Amino acid sequence: MTDPAPHTQGVLDTADGHHLYWHEYGNPHGHPALVLHGGPGGGCHPGYTRFFDTDRYRVIMLDQRGSGRSTPNARHTTTDLTTNTTHHLLDDIEALRTHRGIHTWHVLGASWGCTLGLAYAQTHPDRVSALALVAVTNTTAAEVHWLTHAMGRVFPEEWELFHHGAGPGADPHDLSTAYARRLAHPDPRVRFEAARAWCRWEDVHVSTAPGHTPNARFADPDFRMTFARLVTHYWSHAAFLDGDQLQRDAHRLVGTPGAMVHGRLDISGPVDIAHRLSRTWTDASLAVVEEAGHSAGTVTLLGAARAATDRLAP
Repeated sequence: MTDPAPHTQGVLDTADGHHLYWHEYGNPHGHPALVLHGGPGGGCHPGYTRFFDTDRYRVIMLDQRGSGRSTPNARHTTTDLTTNTTHHLLDDIEALRTHRGIHTWHVLGASWGCTLGLAYAQTHPDRVSALALVAVTNTTAAEVHWLTHAMGRVFPEEWELFHHGAGPGADPHDLSTAYARRLAHPDPRVRFEAARAWCRWEDVHVSTAPGHTPNARFADPDFRMTFARLVTHYWSHAAFLDGDQLQRDAHRLVGTPGAMVHGRLDISGPVDIAHRLSRTWTDASLAVVEEAGHSAGTVTLLGAARAATDRLAP
């Protein structure tokens, strides 16, 4: 399937020196829908339009700070990551909404985009007309520990390689921080190997669903570096959120229609995360796709997500 080209695109400049690339697809007069990509650091791509009926939706995508075609790119060690936090991203989303003249919009998040989408909807509930989450995450310290340490019980051989890639003396309980240090190392060879080891582990823990294939973008060393630097930055700070904040503040979503779609075989973000959220956010449906894993692009997960956005369309 050929991906569409954007009908509108531009760059949003921030006061602290970021230049954020945005692009729009679908019906320019349709209902606005914002896509929040995964990663962090994954960047947006036209394939996200498959989550929507583009005759009914105006699909808006934003490459989050440091990723995709936004600059400065996080792959450069000279790029300051102190101005790249969840709170900065929330401000960027609001700036884009205002810039594009949108009053309210649907928000769709995938993987890390679910964490960001939940934080945005809980902060600005009056701006979110509906919220769709695919492969639900909260990026808590407990989730990060599961992904980088406890999951070694499932993939012991691969985890040993992952631990080794974090460098001598790396704390096995805090590998995100250890990798973040390696990815800022002055020796480019150290950074190269750290990014490769991190992304190899990423491919392992999303591999549980039948038919999984490695992420082709990880073959690009520039993408690997961008992705690894941003993921380790956010994970080592538990998404710059307060503990179990997104679950605790789920009551702020009351009245916001929504849908959660999650794979039963998703070991990266086990389904109990979405299940717990559904107990408080009762305005959202939860569809558990039995044969799906974490990858939002799989046919079964994509189909369930598309059905959800069709149902939520005004």
